[in-house]
Amino acid sequence: MTAVRRLQLVTTDEMDKPERPAGAVRVAIATRDMKGLNAHFGSASRFAVYDVTKEGWTFVEALAFDDISDESGAHKTDGDDRIAPKVEALKGCHLLFCLAIGGPSAAKVVSAKIHPIKVPQPSTIEEALERTRTMLNGAPPPWLRKVLAEAGVLSAKPDFEDD
Repeated sequence: MTAVRRLQLVTTDEMDKPERPAGAVRVAIATRDMKGLNAHFGSASRFAVYDVTKEGWTFVEALAFDDISDESGAHKTDGDDRIAPKVEALKGCHLLFCLAIGGPSAAKVVSAKIHPIKVPQPSTIEEALERTRTMLNGAPPPWLRKVLAEAGVLSAKPDFEDD
């Protein structure tokens, strides 16, 4: 089984994942260095997890994985599943930013109610967080409205204005 290490900033005696603030979307970012959105899902050795609101963001935790794949697209044949432990560790997140994610991995992520977002090129973690904050402040696209409704951030009812 893949080892998962969690790093959290703890301000109380409680060691569970911090409770998500009202109106926040939990975002995971695939990273190699905790500075940039710069990894494919399968080859990400770390994920930076943040709660993002319309006003800003808060660091939740860093997840680190020892057993990762290369970016060749080839999978191990010894039956060792590297994806399931990542998906399990990311449960509770609403969005996942990464450079790439394969079809089977994307299916597992989506079934865990996490929406994967592939970005075309590396960026800083702050740019991904600001992109999310901007979407929350504007008119979110339909896919994000669905994610926000499932997260309890938005009403599930459509908001129609009079013409």
